[in-house]
Amino acid sequence: MENANQTGMIHFHFHPFSKLPEVQMLIFVAFLIMYLVSISGNFSISIIIWIHHSLHTPMYFFLANLAALEICYSSTIAPLTLASILSPERTIISLPGCGTQMFFFIFLGSADCILLALMAYDRFVAICHPLHYTHIMSRRLCAQMTLGSLVLGFTLAVQLTVLIFRLPFCSSKEISLFYCDVLPVMRLACADTRVHEATLFVVGVTVLTIPFLLITLSYVFIVAVILKIRSAEGRHKAFSTCSSHLTVVLLQYGCTSLNYLCPSSRYSPERGQVVSVVYTFITPVLNPLIYSMRNRELKDALKRAMMRFLLPQT
Repeated sequence: MENANQTGMIHFHFHPFSKLPEVQMLIFVAFLIMYLVSISGNFSISIIIWIHHSLHTPMYFFLANLAALEICYSSTIAPLTLASILSPERTIISLPGCGTQMFFFIFLGSADCILLALMAYDRFVAICHPLHYTHIMSRRLCAQMTLGSLVLGFTLAVQLTVLIFRLPFCSSKEISLFYCDVLPVMRLACADTRVHEATLFVVGVTVLTIPFLLITLSYVFIVAVILKIRSAEGRHKAFSTCSSHLTVVLLQYGCTSLNYLCPSSRYSPERGQVVSVVYTFITPVLNPLIYSMRNRELKDALKRAMMRFLLPQT
């Protein structure tokens, strides 16, 4: 048995969604539509926040960064997935290419989850300490926290990707997914992976469990403050600023936890395929829709931009 990686010879190919060409084409069309909607929706949010000075607040600063991350995150997975659906027999990915995709997937996905926790902290300060909000959530702090999420995501991605691809892969094999995810690739290695599985669990706790606990704690304080507001209108206004974020959090953390916080012995390729579709294709589409529909300021800014585009002043 070969014991060393041979990056010039080893390659992987992805597991097809279906063996029926008609079904593959339907999946291709659905994924392409979701990818285009995700890119256009998140790009529109980023541009709207950038050009409207009324939206230059910490909440929208984090939202714009989240939208930019979603664009990069989707583009890491979608193009190669679409190509592999069209030509499953000819689409292969080299060992370095697989490592590159895995790195950016972990990097951007981790930063995305951490940024959601920062957005919860922003809502906590805005609702629980409104008089000190502008002082606490300064531009410098917002920029530092966003940069910190990127640095932490980058560090975890480098460590985990290097650890996985130091494993020996002895032959070209099929990945039981539509992209280079950690567990499916790890299962193709011809070596003991218990240390790597433990490392993946630690990374999952760092990126998912700890931020989710902080988000939960923030919303416990937020709900306690909202319930003290006497007027129903005031309670509705306070909760409406959090409901869209909370919806995105439940979608993102709920799906990713099913894949990365369960014991590897209970990992199911079929379940992993379905869950992965949710957080790589469906969630990036829902995020801009949720925020634009449930946020009045952003909705109004989008309407004004559309009116200017459709009815230009002469």
